[in-house]
Amino acid sequence: MQQFRPGGFRILPPVVKNLLIINALFFLATIVASEVFRIDLTNILGLHYFAAEEFSPYQFITYMFMHGGFMHILFNMFALWMFGNALENVWGPKKFLIYYFITGIGAAIVHYVVFYFEISPVLNAINTYMDDPSPEKLNLFINSGYLKIGSYEIQDNFNAFRSEYNNLIHSNPTKAIQLSVDFINQYKIDFLNLPVVVGASGAVFGILLAFGMMFPNALIYVYFAIPVKAKYFVMIYGALELFSGIFDTGSNVAHFAHLGGMIFGYILILYWKKR
Repeated sequence: MQQFRPGGFRILPPVVKNLLIINALFFLATIVASEVFRIDLTNILGLHYFAAEEFSPYQFITYMFMHGGFMHILFNMFALWMFGNALENVWGPKKFLIYYFITGIGAAIVHYVVFYFEISPVLNAINTYMDDPSPEKLNLFINSGYLKIGSYEIQDNFNAFRSEYNNLIHSNPTKAIQLSVDFINQYKIDFLNLPVVVGASGAVFGILLAFGMMFPNALIYVYFAIPVKAKYFVMIYGALELFSGIFDTGSNVAHFAHLGGMIFGYILILYWKKR
């Protein structure tokens, strides 16, 4: 029976080693840029929604090297080494690197496709108001829950708008309505810019799936004590991510990105097997 126990960093194939180094450098650069230069690298290099003004295509790559905190990068890098080490030794550097980036990009695509369906009601409500604005429809929009205050900037804009709007609505209704149109338009821009995805988790979950498929009977020691076969570990983890993605909607964890990495990894492995 194959067994796999996490040990020290004794064997570091080149791609895994360089990914660990690059991720660590990005993490340190993020801290330095924020503390010293007041530059938000997370907003620049993290992945924005496709329709957001702050989205750039290069973010599909750079988002994988950004992390939200020390525990986030620690878990991802440990898993990258733990499972990626064996895969790169079997596949070789080129194939492993291709797999890593395809699963990472695929994870982002799946996450934002799901996000599109989640925010469609809000965008439809915004577009409906913009087509025919009125005080009644504005009150309906605000009270319906479609106005989501997700940042201090949106909160400040809303407070400033509400104060000026209330002063104008009786003395100059036309100007008040135009003010509301400008606010809703800016709100749409801010709303789409707000979500930012960071982390190598999508690619790491793709690597986890590949490990389970390549070494199905290898033992993974959960909490360094409980032995679980890799194939069952992957199934359980995948089911937990699906459950969390459906029911844990208030979390900042991109569960569907994790599933997306596994889905794209499964498709790619099947494609390679056929060839």
